[in-house]
Amino acid sequence: MRRTLIALAAATLVLATTACDVEARREMAAEAKAQQQGPPPPSEVTDSCEIDGGKPKIGIVPINLQALFFNQINSGAQRIASEAGAEVQIVNGDDDSQKQANAIDDLVASGFDAIIVDAVDTDGIRPAIRRADAAGVPVVAVDAVVDDPAVSAQVGTANVEGGAQLADTLLELTGGEGDVGVVSALNSTVQLERQKGFTDRVTEGGMRIRNVVDGRNIQESAQTVAENLLTGNPDLPYAYATGEPALIGLAAAVTSQQRTDDIDVVGWDLSAQAVDGLRAGWIKAVVQQNTFEFGHESMNAAIDLACGRQVDADIPVPTQIVTPDNVSDYLYYLEQ
Repeated sequence: MRRTLIALAAATLVLATTACDVEARREMAAEAKAQQQGPPPPSEVTDSCEIDGGKPKIGIVPINLQALFFNQINSGAQRIASEAGAEVQIVNGDDDSQKQANAIDDLVASGFDAIIVDAVDTDGIRPAIRRADAAGVPVVAVDAVVDDPAVSAQVGTANVEGGAQLADTLLELTGGEGDVGVVSALNSTVQLERQKGFTDRVTEGGMRIRNVVDGRNIQESAQTVAENLLTGNPDLPYAYATGEPALIGLAAAVTSQQRTDDIDVVGWDLSAQAVDGLRAGWIKAVVQQNTFEFGHESMNAAIDLACGRQVDADIPVPTQIVTPDNVSDYLYYLEQ
Protein backbone atom coordinates (compact mmCIF):
# COMPACT_ATOMS: atom_id res chain seq x y z
CA MET A 1 0.00 0.00 0.00
CA ARG A 2 2.77 2.36 0.93
CA ARG A 3 4.57 1.70 -2.36
CA THR A 4 1.34 2.41 -4.24
CA LEU A 5 0.93 5.76 -2.46
CA ILE A 6 4.53 6.70 -3.17
CA ALA A 7 4.09 5.79 -6.82
CA LEU A 8 0.90 7.86 -7.06
CA ALA A 9 2.59 10.83 -5.42
CA ALA A 10 5.53 10.55 -7.78
CA ALA A 11 3.23 10.34 -10.79
CA THR A 12 1.30 13.41 -9.59
CA LEU A 13 4.56 15.31 -9.16
CA VAL A 14 5.69 14.35 -12.65
CA LEU A 15 2.38 15.49 -14.15
CA ALA A 16 2.52 18.81 -12.26
CA THR A 17 6.13 19.39 -13.30
CA THR A 18 5.32 18.53 -16.91
CA ALA A 19 2.37 20.95 -16.89
CA CYS A 20 4.59 23.70 -15.47
CA ASP A 21 7.24 22.98 -18.10
CA VAL A 22 4.66 23.16 -20.89
CA GLU A 23 3.31 26.48 -19.60
CA ALA A 24 6.82 27.89 -19.22
CA ARG A 25 7.68 26.86 -22.77
CA ARG A 26 4.50 28.50 -24.07
CA GLU A 27 5.35 31.73 -22.27
CA MET A 28 8.92 31.72 -23.58
CA ALA A 29 7.70 31.03 -27.12
CA ALA A 30 5.22 33.92 -26.91
CA GLU A 31 7.91 36.24 -25.57
CA ALA A 32 10.38 35.20 -28.26
CA LYS A 33 7.76 35.84 -30.94
CA ALA A 34 6.95 39.29 -29.53
CA GLN A 35 10.65 40.17 -29.43
CA GLN A 36 11.30 38.92 -32.96
CA GLN A 37 8.45 40.99 -34.35
CA GLY A 38 10.35 44.11 -33.34
CA PRO A 39 8.99 47.62 -32.92
CA PRO A 40 5.99 48.79 -34.93
CA PRO A 41 6.91 50.32 -38.30
CA PRO A 42 6.76 54.08 -38.79
CA SER A 43 3.23 55.39 -39.16
CA GLU A 44 4.54 57.81 -41.77
CA VAL A 45 7.68 58.33 -43.84
CA THR A 46 8.08 61.81 -45.25
CA ASP A 47 9.22 62.61 -48.79
CA SER A 48 12.82 63.59 -49.16
CA CYS A 49 14.24 66.15 -51.57
CA GLU A 50 17.43 67.09 -53.36
CA ILE A 51 19.68 69.70 -51.78
CA ASP A 52 22.64 70.97 -53.79
CA GLY A 53 22.50 67.87 -55.94
CA GLY A 54 22.41 65.36 -53.09
CA LYS A 55 20.39 63.91 -50.25
CA PRO A 56 19.59 66.00 -47.14
CA LYS A 57 22.31 65.69 -44.49
CA ILE A 58 20.92 65.27 -40.98
CA GLY A 59 23.06 65.32 -37.83
CA ILE A 60 22.00 63.60 -34.60
CA VAL A 61 23.47 64.55 -31.20
CA PRO A 62 22.19 62.17 -28.47
CA ILE A 63 22.95 62.48 -24.77
CA ASN A 64 25.09 59.32 -24.89
CA LEU A 65 25.46 56.05 -26.76
CA GLN A 66 25.39 53.82 -23.65
CA ALA A 67 21.67 53.67 -22.94
CA LEU A 68 19.30 51.62 -25.08
CA PHE A 69 16.96 54.61 -24.94
CA PHE A 70 19.20 56.84 -27.04
CA ASN A 71 20.29 54.04 -29.36
CA GLN A 72 16.65 53.25 -30.11
CA ILE A 73 15.96 56.89 -30.95
CA ASN A 74 18.91 56.72 -33.32
CA SER A 75 17.64 53.44 -34.79
CA GLY A 76 14.19 54.88 -35.44
CA ALA A 77 15.68 58.00 -37.02
CA GLN A 78 18.01 55.97 -39.22
CA ARG A 79 15.10 53.83 -40.42
CA ILE A 80 13.23 56.93 -41.63
CA ALA A 81 16.39 58.34 -43.21
CA SER A 82 17.01 55.07 -45.04
CA GLU A 83 13.45 54.80 -46.34
CA ALA A 84 13.07 58.48 -47.22
CA GLY A 85 16.56 59.06 -48.58
CA ALA A 86 18.77 61.12 -46.28
CA GLU A 87 22.34 60.95 -45.00
CA VAL A 88 22.87 60.69 -41.23
CA GLN A 89 25.80 61.38 -38.93
CA ILE A 90 25.58 60.63 -35.19
CA VAL A 91 27.86 62.49 -32.77
CA ASN A 92 28.00 61.18 -29.19
CA GLY A 93 27.20 63.88 -26.63
CA ASP A 94 28.89 61.76 -23.96
CA ASP A 95 26.72 63.26 -21.17
CA ASP A 96 28.53 66.58 -21.66
CA SER A 97 26.67 69.76 -22.59
CA GLN A 98 29.77 71.41 -23.98
CA LYS A 99 30.49 68.43 -26.22
CA GLN A 100 26.94 68.66 -27.52
CA ALA A 101 27.35 72.37 -28.24
CA ASN A 102 30.63 71.73 -30.05
CA ALA A 103 28.98 68.94 -32.06
CA ILE A 104 26.20 71.27 -33.21
CA ASP A 105 28.73 73.92 -34.24
CA ASP A 106 30.78 71.32 -36.14
CA LEU A 107 27.71 69.96 -37.95
CA VAL A 108 26.72 73.48 -39.00
CA ALA A 109 30.27 74.17 -40.22
CA SER A 110 30.23 70.87 -42.16
CA GLY A 111 27.17 71.90 -44.14
CA PHE A 112 24.48 69.75 -42.53
CA ASP A 113 20.94 70.68 -43.46
CA ALA A 114 19.20 69.96 -40.12
CA ILE A 115 20.16 68.72 -36.65
CA ILE A 116 18.39 66.55 -34.08
CA VAL A 117 19.54 66.98 -30.47
CA ASP A 118 18.63 65.39 -27.15
CA ALA A 119 20.04 67.94 -24.74
CA VAL A 120 21.94 67.09 -21.57
CA ASP A 121 21.36 70.64 -20.31
CA THR A 122 18.41 72.35 -21.97
CA ASP A 123 19.61 75.81 -20.95
CA GLY A 124 23.26 75.20 -21.73
CA ILE A 125 22.54 74.03 -25.27
CA ARG A 126 20.52 77.11 -26.27
CA PRO A 127 23.43 79.29 -27.51
CA ALA A 128 24.57 76.55 -29.90
CA ILE A 129 21.00 76.06 -31.17
CA ARG A 130 20.70 79.81 -31.72
CA ARG A 131 23.95 79.81 -33.68
CA ALA A 132 22.62 76.99 -35.85
CA ASP A 133 19.36 78.85 -36.42
CA ALA A 134 21.24 82.03 -37.34
CA ALA A 135 23.21 79.98 -39.90
CA GLY A 136 19.95 78.71 -41.40
CA VAL A 137 20.17 75.18 -39.99
CA PRO A 138 16.93 74.08 -38.29
CA VAL A 139 17.17 72.15 -35.02
CA VAL A 140 14.73 69.49 -33.78
CA ALA A 141 14.83 68.89 -30.03
CA VAL A 142 13.90 65.33 -29.08
CA ASP A 143 13.12 64.01 -25.59
CA ALA A 144 14.49 66.96 -23.58
CA VAL A 145 12.37 70.10 -23.96
CA VAL A 146 14.42 73.12 -25.02
CA ASP A 147 12.36 76.24 -24.45
CA ASP A 148 13.78 78.56 -27.09
CA PRO A 149 12.31 80.10 -30.25
CA ALA A 150 15.35 78.89 -32.20
CA VAL A 151 14.09 75.31 -31.85
CA SER A 152 12.08 74.49 -34.95
CA ALA A 153 10.26 71.46 -33.52
CA GLN A 154 10.03 69.61 -30.21
CA VAL A 155 9.44 65.83 -30.14
CA GLY A 156 8.93 64.18 -26.80
CA THR A 157 7.11 63.11 -23.70
CA ALA A 158 5.50 65.17 -20.94
CA ASN A 159 8.06 64.19 -18.30
CA VAL A 160 6.43 65.88 -15.32
CA GLU A 161 3.13 64.15 -16.11
CA GLY A 162 4.89 60.80 -16.56
CA GLY A 163 6.47 61.12 -13.12
CA ALA A 164 3.09 61.93 -11.65
CA GLN A 165 1.60 58.91 -13.40
CA LEU A 166 4.11 56.60 -11.72
CA ALA A 167 3.41 58.35 -8.42
CA ASP A 168 -0.28 57.54 -8.82
CA THR A 169 0.63 53.89 -9.43
CA LEU A 170 2.69 53.82 -6.23
CA LEU A 171 0.02 55.63 -4.22
CA GLU A 172 -2.56 53.07 -5.31
CA LEU A 173 -0.20 50.30 -4.25
CA THR A 174 0.65 51.80 -0.85
CA GLY A 175 -2.50 53.62 0.14
CA GLY A 176 -0.38 56.76 0.55
CA GLU A 177 1.86 55.44 3.30
CA GLY A 178 5.61 54.86 3.42
CA ASP A 179 8.94 56.43 2.50
CA VAL A 180 10.50 56.54 -0.96
CA GLY A 181 14.10 56.70 -2.04
CA VAL A 182 14.84 58.34 -5.39
CA VAL A 183 17.70 57.54 -7.76
CA SER A 184 17.88 60.53 -10.09
CA ALA A 185 20.32 62.36 -12.40
CA LEU A 186 20.72 65.90 -11.16
CA ASN A 187 22.60 66.96 -14.30
CA SER A 188 19.64 66.05 -16.53
CA THR A 189 16.80 68.51 -17.11
CA VAL A 190 14.55 65.68 -18.27
CA GLN A 191 15.11 63.59 -15.16
CA LEU A 192 14.70 66.56 -12.85
CA GLU A 193 11.27 67.09 -14.43
CA ARG A 194 10.40 63.43 -13.82
CA GLN A 195 11.64 63.72 -10.25
CA LYS A 196 9.52 66.80 -9.62
CA GLY A 197 6.35 65.30 -11.09
CA PHE A 198 6.77 62.18 -8.98
CA THR A 199 7.82 63.76 -5.69
CA ASP A 200 5.15 66.45 -5.80
CA ARG A 201 2.42 63.88 -6.35
CA VAL A 202 3.54 61.26 -3.80
CA THR A 203 4.03 63.85 -1.07
CA GLU A 204 0.59 65.28 -1.80
CA GLY A 205 -0.71 61.74 -1.43
CA GLY A 206 0.82 61.30 2.02
CA MET A 207 4.14 59.58 1.31
CA ARG A 208 7.56 60.96 2.22
CA ILE A 209 10.73 61.30 0.15
CA ARG A 210 13.45 60.01 2.43
CA ASN A 211 16.51 60.47 0.20
CA VAL A 212 17.43 61.58 -3.33
CA VAL A 213 20.74 60.31 -4.73
CA ASP A 214 22.48 61.42 -7.92
CA GLY A 215 23.46 58.73 -10.41
CA ARG A 216 24.50 61.37 -12.99
CA ASN A 217 22.77 59.43 -15.78
CA ILE A 218 25.62 56.90 -15.75
CA GLN A 219 24.82 53.28 -15.00
CA GLU A 220 27.85 52.56 -12.83
CA SER A 221 27.39 55.76 -10.81
CA ALA A 222 23.69 55.01 -10.37
CA GLN A 223 24.47 51.56 -9.00
CA THR A 224 27.00 52.97 -6.53
CA VAL A 225 24.64 55.60 -5.14
CA ALA A 226 21.75 53.11 -5.10
CA GLU A 227 23.91 50.68 -3.10
CA ASN A 228 24.63 53.49 -0.63
CA LEU A 229 20.95 54.41 -0.50
CA LEU A 230 19.89 50.88 0.38
CA THR A 231 22.76 50.31 2.81
CA GLY A 232 21.94 53.52 4.65
CA ASN A 233 18.22 52.75 4.69
CA PRO A 234 17.78 49.03 5.38
CA ASP A 235 14.06 49.53 6.08
CA LEU A 236 13.30 51.56 2.92
CA PRO A 237 10.10 50.08 1.43
CA TYR A 238 9.87 51.91 -1.92
CA ALA A 239 12.18 53.38 -4.55
CA TYR A 240 11.82 55.37 -7.77
CA ALA A 241 14.31 55.65 -10.64
CA THR A 242 14.08 58.56 -13.08
CA GLY A 243 15.74 57.01 -16.15
CA GLU A 244 17.26 53.93 -17.73
CA PRO A 245 20.73 54.12 -16.10
CA ALA A 246 19.10 54.94 -12.76
CA LEU A 247 16.72 51.98 -12.96
CA ILE A 248 19.45 49.56 -14.06
CA GLY A 249 21.69 50.73 -11.22
CA LEU A 250 18.87 50.49 -8.69
CA ALA A 251 17.91 47.01 -9.91
CA ALA A 252 21.50 45.85 -9.55
CA ALA A 253 21.66 47.23 -6.01
CA VAL A 254 18.36 45.64 -4.99
CA THR A 255 19.39 42.21 -6.26
CA SER A 256 22.95 42.35 -4.91
CA GLN A 257 21.64 43.24 -1.45
CA GLN A 258 18.91 40.59 -1.68
CA ARG A 259 16.19 43.17 -1.09
CA THR A 260 13.73 41.91 -3.73
CA ASP A 261 11.33 40.64 -1.05
CA ASP A 262 11.10 43.87 0.94
CA ILE A 263 11.23 46.76 -1.54
CA ASP A 264 8.94 47.80 -4.41
CA VAL A 265 10.32 49.82 -7.31
CA VAL A 266 8.88 52.00 -10.06
CA GLY A 267 10.87 53.78 -12.73
CA TRP A 268 11.51 54.78 -16.31
CA ASP A 269 12.61 52.89 -19.42
CA LEU A 270 12.86 49.18 -20.07
CA SER A 271 16.10 47.21 -19.99
CA ALA A 272 16.93 43.54 -19.46
CA GLN A 273 17.32 44.26 -15.75
CA ALA A 274 13.97 46.05 -15.58
CA VAL A 275 12.25 43.18 -17.38
CA ASP A 276 13.74 40.70 -14.89
CA GLY A 277 12.39 42.80 -12.01
CA LEU A 278 8.96 43.07 -13.61
CA ARG A 279 8.80 39.33 -14.17
CA ALA A 280 9.81 38.72 -10.55
CA GLY A 281 7.18 41.20 -9.39
CA TRP A 282 9.26 43.58 -7.26
CA ILE A 283 9.38 46.19 -10.03
CA LYS A 284 5.74 47.27 -10.15
CA ALA A 285 5.61 49.63 -13.11
CA VAL A 286 7.86 51.18 -15.73
CA VAL A 287 7.03 54.18 -17.89
CA GLN A 288 8.20 53.26 -21.36
CA GLN A 289 8.59 56.02 -23.88
CA ASN A 290 8.14 55.06 -27.50
CA THR A 291 11.80 55.56 -28.32
CA PHE A 292 11.56 54.28 -31.88
CA GLU A 293 8.68 56.69 -32.54
CA PHE A 294 10.83 59.50 -31.11
CA GLY A 295 13.32 58.67 -33.83
CA HIS A 296 10.67 58.38 -36.54
CA GLU A 297 9.04 61.70 -35.69
CA SER A 298 12.26 63.66 -35.19
CA MET A 299 13.79 62.47 -38.47
CA ASN A 300 10.57 63.13 -40.39
CA ALA A 301 10.56 66.65 -38.97
CA ALA A 302 14.26 67.19 -39.69
CA ILE A 303 13.91 66.10 -43.34
CA ASP A 304 10.82 68.26 -43.80
CA LEU A 305 12.61 71.28 -42.34
CA ALA A 306 15.73 70.64 -44.43
CA CYS A 307 13.52 70.54 -47.51
CA GLY A 308 11.88 73.84 -46.61
CA ARG A 309 8.56 72.44 -45.43
CA GLN A 310 6.65 73.57 -42.34
CA VAL A 311 6.26 71.22 -39.35
CA ASP A 312 4.35 71.40 -36.09
CA ALA A 313 6.28 73.11 -33.33
CA ASP A 314 5.23 70.47 -30.79
CA ILE A 315 5.09 66.77 -31.73
CA PRO A 316 3.99 64.69 -28.72
CA VAL A 317 4.66 60.95 -28.46
CA PRO A 318 2.49 58.96 -26.01
CA THR A 319 4.03 56.85 -23.24
CA GLN A 320 3.23 53.25 -22.33
CA ILE A 321 2.98 51.75 -18.82
CA VAL A 322 4.65 48.35 -18.54
CA THR A 323 3.66 46.11 -15.63
CA PRO A 324 4.32 42.51 -14.61
CA ASP A 325 1.07 41.60 -16.39
CA ASN A 326 1.91 43.04 -19.83
CA VAL A 327 5.72 43.03 -19.97
CA SER A 328 5.77 40.31 -22.63
CA ASP A 329 4.14 42.72 -25.08
CA TYR A 330 7.06 45.15 -24.93
CA LEU A 331 10.15 42.97 -25.21
CA TYR A 332 11.12 44.52 -28.54
CA TYR A 333 12.39 47.47 -26.50
CA LEU A 334 15.33 45.30 -25.48
CA GLU A 335 16.64 45.48 -29.05
CA GLN A 336 18.86 48.23 -30.39
